[in-house]
Amino acid sequence: MKLFSGPLSLFARKVEIALAEKGLAYEREMVPFTQAQGYSPKHPAVLAANPKGQVPVLVDGDLALFDSTLIFEYLEDAYPAPPLYPRTPRERARCRMLELVADDVWLKPLIPMMRRNSPPDPDPARQRQREDEAARAEDELRGLYRAAAAEIRGDFLLGDQFTVADIALFMMVVWTQRLGGPALDSAPALAAWYARLLQRPSCATAAREIAEADRVLSPGRG
Repeated sequence: MKLFSGPLSLFARKVEIALAEKGLAYEREMVPFTQAQGYSPKHPAVLAANPKGQVPVLVDGDLALFDSTLIFEYLEDAYPAPPLYPRTPRERARCRMLELVADDVWLKPLIPMMRRNSPPDPDPARQRQREDEAARAEDELRGLYRAAAAEIRGDFLLGDQFTVADIALFMMVVWTQRLGGPALDSAPALAAWYARLLQRPSCATAAREIAEADRVLSPGRG
């Protein structure tokens, strides 16, 4: 099994956590990335497997898959132990919904946060607009913090079982903190959940490697 990943790809890191949780051996290839050019030029193996040209791409034998959610579902079907989805249809649906919220809804306010960390715009009006958008994004993130805290049912989002929903939300919280977003103290239950996940080896490794990549690729922030 081989995973094409990226040093600052939150979706590839999701897959790395899942592979670690399932105890699966795999080869990881980090696709070249710079802050100036991103993933350009595109890695030929990634382009061959994914029309979007994006990581993650997981290769298992003669099967190549992209998209972290699809990869999660394949891993659960092909390597069911330990499970990363709940047992009942209702809870599995809730798990998928929480993953979708993390991947899609949380990503929207993170985009202005990413722009805020870019070099200042030489046009003062555009720079003020960028700062205003980032301030609104921070307010939106605080609301998402509170909503996520209300979903926590125990040690994890769905009770006593660590699931793909926890992986997805963990990566988004990592990214909010990486980008200088609001502190988690306004949502104590979320802060406590995040602290618990940082004690899991799979999550701790992902967070540590992201911080290390930041120091190399984003020296002003690392």
